[in-house]
Amino acid sequence: MDQSLRQLDALNYYTATRKYDPSFPRLEADLDADVVVIGGGFSGINTSLELAERGITNIVVLESRYLGYGGTGRNGGQVMAGIGHDLELIKRHVGTAGLETMFKIANLGAGIIKARIEKYGIDADFRHGYGYMGFNRRQEKTLRAWCAEFKAIDPDNQIDLLVGAEVRQMIGSDAYSCGIRHMGGGHVHSLNLLCGEALALQSLGGRIFENSQVIAVEYGRGSDAAVVVRTSQGSVRARKILFACNAFLDGLEPAIDRKTINTYAFQMATEPLSDELILRISPIRGAYSDIRPMIDYYRVTNENRLLFGASTDYIEYIPGDLKAWNRARMLKIFPYLDKVKIDMAWGGPLCCSANLFPQIGTLPGRDNAFFVQGYSGFGVTPSHIVCKVLAEGMSEGSARYELMSSIPHMNIFGKNALRRPMMSAGKTFHQLSGYFNGRR
Repeated sequence: MDQSLRQLDALNYYTATRKYDPSFPRLEADLDADVVVIGGGFSGINTSLELAERGITNIVVLESRYLGYGGTGRNGGQVMAGIGHDLELIKRHVGTAGLETMFKIANLGAGIIKARIEKYGIDADFRHGYGYMGFNRRQEKTLRAWCAEFKAIDPDNQIDLLVGAEVRQMIGSDAYSCGIRHMGGGHVHSLNLLCGEALALQSLGGRIFENSQVIAVEYGRGSDAAVVVRTSQGSVRARKILFACNAFLDGLEPAIDRKTINTYAFQMATEPLSDELILRISPIRGAYSDIRPMIDYYRVTNENRLLFGASTDYIEYIPGDLKAWNRARMLKIFPYLDKVKIDMAWGGPLCCSANLFPQIGTLPGRDNAFFVQGYSGFGVTPSHIVCKVLAEGMSEGSARYELMSSIPHMNIFGKNALRRPMMSAGKTFHQLSGYFNGRR
């Protein structure tokens, strides 16, 4: 493995500052369950916890490495409004009424996270305060429309548009000309949140196994519709299965593997900064992202670090030096941090769908085989929304599940052999289209 790939697995902020260290065994037996879940990130744990809260507690979760190894433990920790990159892209599939329902669903995430933290006493460093940032008049027009939508859906939180010198009230940067200050959003330590949710699932009867890579899935036939999932040292026989692998599906189920493609994102964490410098960077001690098709995203932490992340803008590649690459992007926004030391840098794959919208549903011809994937870089908050809806579909059913699962999922041909040129072409297309939809 070359150096550019090795650095992706380097120590990151979340593993370095985790407050929970749960240890789950390897699967070494043959078990029976109502539901078997493959994947120990937000998708797998959240859906399992939602099902357990509905009384379906005989659940087995299988994680090939350790909980949060994937995107859940490597992300920006942003708690923001939304469920996909651009809801208008799915309007032709769901109609006007369906789109209105999606807008309402999209605002549920922060509330779900806060309620779960309170219910189970999870120490996840949740903090209010989010900024959606714009660089020019086109983006200001977009942000004005967003601000009106946010206020209509969430009238109880402070949400306002700041322009010109007012922007300094929420961020210490001259890079931006406008921004939405949304005090209903914020940020969270995502790995601590996941670990707390996993312990909550365990307390309700769910069983979790780490270092238990699935090597085969066998589907029943006829009257015996049970699914058998095998690892190297054990198996789980269940009435229902959920694939929640996202970027780490690795061809395990071809029917959904061809529906997504992986790209990479990269983050870094500065050394701890002074209170004065942190308040200069972020008077609201919040989280931020701009609204370009390929965003910068960042936040401050309880330890006074600045976490800063992004992906490449046009050409898909893994930078040779993640600290230097992220630092250069950070200095475009905060040039006065040029003397600040970068303590950690890391990265990893994330799973993208063709329409940049999360995918849920069942495998063709198998109504007991469910899947969730394709958050396209927006996973922390949407996973809590999507998995609540998915759990409704896996248990009693709901109109919201029928709506979300009805959205068609395009196949992405040649995604393995041509991943880099395909991602480069996709990024270039989205960057150019940003000029016409108010995002550039």
